[in-house]
Amino acid sequence: MNLSESQKAIGKDNFNDAIAVTRRDFLGGAVAAGIASGAGLGSIYFGYGATVGNPLRIGVLGTGDEGSVLLGAHTPDFMQVVAIADIRPYNVFRAFHGDVSSPSALAARPGLMAKYKWSSEDEARKHVKVYGAYEELLADPDVEAVVIALPLHLHAPAAIKAMRAGKHVLTEKLMGHSVHECKEMGRVSRETGKLLATGHQRHYSILYDNAVHTIGKAKLLGDLHSIRAQWHRGNLPGNDSWKPPMPGDEASLKKLAAWKKELESAKPSDIDALQKKIAQAEAQILDKDLDAAKYGYSEAKLGDGSTRTPLEELIRWRLWNRTGGGLMAELGSHQLDAAGIFVSAMHGEGKKVKPLTVTAVGNRSIFPADREIDDHVYCMFEYPAPGYYDADGKVADANKKIVVTYSSINGNGFGEYGEVVMGTKGTLVLEREQEVMLYKGSAKDTRVTVAKAKDGTPTLDTTESGGSYAAGAKGGGAADAGPPSRGYTEELEHWAWCVRNPDPANQPRCKPEVAIADAVIALTSNIALANPSTRARIEFKPEWFDIASDETPEGIAPDVNRDMYKA
Repeated sequence: MNLSESQKAIGKDNFNDAIAVTRRDFLGGAVAAGIASGAGLGSIYFGYGATVGNPLRIGVLGTGDEGSVLLGAHTPDFMQVVAIADIRPYNVFRAFHGDVSSPSALAARPGLMAKYKWSSEDEARKHVKVYGAYEELLADPDVEAVVIALPLHLHAPAAIKAMRAGKHVLTEKLMGHSVHECKEMGRVSRETGKLLATGHQRHYSILYDNAVHTIGKAKLLGDLHSIRAQWHRGNLPGNDSWKPPMPGDEASLKKLAAWKKELESAKPSDIDALQKKIAQAEAQILDKDLDAAKYGYSEAKLGDGSTRTPLEELIRWRLWNRTGGGLMAELGSHQLDAAGIFVSAMHGEGKKVKPLTVTAVGNRSIFPADREIDDHVYCMFEYPAPGYYDADGKVADANKKIVVTYSSINGNGFGEYGEVVMGTKGTLVLEREQEVMLYKGSAKDTRVTVAKAKDGTPTLDTTESGGSYAAGAKGGGAADAGPPSRGYTEELEHWAWCVRNPDPANQPRCKPEVAIADAVIALTSNIALANPSTRARIEFKPEWFDIASDETPEGIAPDVNRDMYKA
């Protein structure tokens, strides 16, 4: 673990004690409020410096929904946003002003003006350059590094062009649109010496890190044998978050007219909020004049007989295979990443355990043929448990497996999203990246504490009936500080710190060798979903996870000299 000067000043032993305390408090149900919220304590917890001295000058490529979340999550002491690039006027507007579509949207996407306390967009633009095509930003010598939140099919070309232009890169998940593209990204990172991180933020979640400690170090769950994960959403036709309204459609125009009418007789206390909604709606309408075909988006005939315009492919890019990766890339990759972290914890620190097989089925039973992606996916993965391999890496006991089941559906949001981790001694439930509940065995009505066994090791203990222990839940001591950090801030801070402290030991937690595993899992699952003949089973090959190998599940060899990577 690398300690900052401030951490060295308090002493390595004291620092390690602080980490131990957070884990002990987590397990005992009394997480300190500051640690639970992750407010400014990521550097202490994860062992990177509390500041970088000279903030990293970054550009953000793509300021849509996820890009604006990252703008809201960054810490100005670690990085300064000096440029943004987006071809949509609506996204540029939200990047500066925030997203006022709902209170929760504004909390996640407050905008650069609020982040830096600039009084107007004019003032903000004195500090932040605005580009259209992302290639224009990459030519800016003032930008040292870039955050990529573009549609999935652009991750590889943008990242490779950026690294070749001398920029470090943090790209949103999934790492790339295909495994060969992921390998190309990893190879160019090695060739250029530029850091490449991928935004699987659970690697920087204090709750998930403590869950790993519970499983791997404290062994409180016993032998892990089953993980159940899900991400269920209530999206239905006519109310689909992946099919946002097109600019200037009838519904949007009616809503804008209603707000303007309401403004005429609004109370003084309501005027500011209405004006902000109107301004954002007018910015969204400006997208209708954008020539998306100029940027490579295309027209197509859809299965329901309608015609998709280039602008629709841009705005609704998650719905098509050319531009997106469906439920497994957008949602499943996060949770299979978490499952892999939990399984790896059983094998010892520093291990990254790969799955053995995947079986998958999917369908589009709710939405019409206005898209290519499934609206329901169900996958089952087999992972090796401790004892599956012998010391030489050969199969010793083929029955020693951990099974991970995953479902992502639309049409019913019951259970929302989270993971249930089951072992021979206990069960760990993680819900919405916010709450963690620990049970002894399968008894869901038994309160759990952590006690010492006769040999001094931690063990689950039960008291009277009364519900599970919940870390971060209301009444658990941490709730008053707000929800736990989801890890966005910490992943950005650590990436900037690694750039400012170049050393082979200072690497992002989700570096290419880690991120490619999540991509292989999600994209191989998509292959199983797309080919009924393979649904019985696909066996993962070790070569697929090796950046240096030309083997890929899609059968396309990596080539860093593709035309799409040329400046």
